[in-house]
Amino acid sequence: MDGSIKVQETPPAPTRLPGRSLRNIALLAMCQALTQGSNTLMFASSALAVLTIVSPDMNMWANLPITMQHLGVMLTVFPASMLMMRRGRKFGFRTGSAMGMVGASLAAVGLGIGSFPVMCVGGLFLGNAIANMQLYRFAAVELAPGAFRAQAISYVTAGGVLAGIIGPSLARFTPDLWMPLFQASFVGVVIVHAIVFIILGFIEFPAVKTEDNAGPQRPLFEIVTQPAYMVAAAGAMIAFGVMSFVMAASPLAIVQCGLDRTEAPVTIFVHVMGMFVPSFFTGHLIARFGIFNVMIAGIVVLVGGVAVALMGVTEWHFRGALALNGVGWNFLFVGATTLLTTTYRPSERGKAQAFNDFMVFGVTTVASLMASVVLELQGWAVLNYVALALVLVAMVVIAVFRLRHPSRV
Repeated sequence: MDGSIKVQETPPAPTRLPGRSLRNIALLAMCQALTQGSNTLMFASSALAVLTIVSPDMNMWANLPITMQHLGVMLTVFPASMLMMRRGRKFGFRTGSAMGMVGASLAAVGLGIGSFPVMCVGGLFLGNAIANMQLYRFAAVELAPGAFRAQAISYVTAGGVLAGIIGPSLARFTPDLWMPLFQASFVGVVIVHAIVFIILGFIEFPAVKTEDNAGPQRPLFEIVTQPAYMVAAAGAMIAFGVMSFVMAASPLAIVQCGLDRTEAPVTIFVHVMGMFVPSFFTGHLIARFGIFNVMIAGIVVLVGGVAVALMGVTEWHFRGALALNGVGWNFLFVGATTLLTTTYRPSERGKAQAFNDFMVFGVTTVASLMASVVLELQGWAVLNYVALALVLVAMVVIAVFRLRHPSRV
């Protein structure tokens, strides 16, 4: 023996997700793609469908079914999250898919009988499905090792790339399959939610642990008043609010500006690609440059989208503006979600996540309703100036936090 001490080498950190985690996240991303695709279809078609059954003086309320959908999210996100804490992610998500089938069926029936209120009620049920979809990104964290938190969120969010193909494709080819116009689109949403219901059965979600729910919990007020939580929630609220405000108005603005209605699905496709293609690398950007730098980059891109929208009203101005709007949303929203996951304990995740999404969809409820109102009364340019003001608020919030907490990355 030479008397030397052998130092045990630390194994290198894994650079890729384990096989089982990758499989589960891939299936969850597929559910994200299909559910988001159906949601995109509703965004692209709902307001135009409403115009076929209401009088011209009701045009400014054409987005009301979408607003009711956001209201449905806001009202059900707490119950959905609490249900999952007790019964597990799989049961909760499949319940959401079932509600999506009910909601889309009501929208189709409402359109068929020419009932605007029935279409709005359908929006409420669809809101429950979207509330559950918004929790996919938090479930992704539970399916992956801790070192892959940002990447897991990013990969599931990237499922929206397929949504950007599925939703606009259905929006383009289903409206006139049979009469009344757009009813086939809503039937397509029913089918999509049925497929998601089946896929969810193959995902191995972690079992509900009694100790997770029974662990120490701080009061909700204490959790949500943490500076980091408030910045994360504000970032998510503004990202989603601005995105919904601009996207909800764009199909109506395209027609208002004299372009053909078939341009709306194309513009929505470009927008959704902007929203989700960056998700393939947003998690890696966060790991390399830090959460706040990526969030600030998102704000800069959102400002760029407003600038393009104000330059003109040709089809390429709409496409460019909505593409940048989507990329900016991705950077700001994924960054905000990643930051949020650092602010609560496992036993607190249900109420912490639910309160965040409650606030986010409270904002989007107002944004989607005001989109058609502002567009009808003030026009596309003023709508974009409002969006710019909201984006600048996000910049101020993040800047103040960074000045007070320079050690956070």
